[in-house]
Parts: sequence; C-alpha cells; structure tokens
Amino acid sequence: MLLNPFYPFTFLKISSLKATIVFLSILLIKSNLLRLKGGLIGGLFALILISGIFASSTIAIGSLVYAYRLKKKSNPNDNQMQDLEAVNI
Repeated sequence: MLLNPFYPFTFLKISSLKATIVFLSILLIKSNLLRLKGGLIGGLFALILISGIFASSTIAIGSLVYAYRLKKKSNPNDNQMQDLEAVNI
C-alpha cells in the first residue's frame, strides 16, 4: 500500500469540516434555546399584563356595583336637611 502524499491535507480538511459541523450545531442549539427563553419571558410578561388588566377591571366593576347598592339602599327620607342652630356661649 502506497502512502498518499496529500494525506495530511485530507486529514486537516476532514477535521476542519467536523469542527465546523460541531460549531454550527452548537450555535443552532443556542439560538433555539434563546428563542425558547425569549418566548417564555414574553409569555410570562403578557400573562402579567393581562392579569393586571383583569384585576383592575374587576375592582372597577366591584366598586360600581357597591356604589349602586349603596344608592339603592338609601331611603329618600334619610337625605333631609337637619335644622341646625348656632350655639351661643
């Protein structure tokens, strides 16, 4: 069997291709993980915003219902003005 004089170059070419494939695979996995992380953070932020809107609207509706019930409970006779006299010392 004869030795190929270009064998070192062939070995370097194959090794560099393997290293490039490993490097690109690592970058692809990293980009997928970053995309996943960004999606999770964005989803969590959206969930916080939506729950805040829901809570504030619930509080607003509750206060309107409370004010309506208070207005409905009060009698028209309760709103009469009292005759107040000045106190002389």
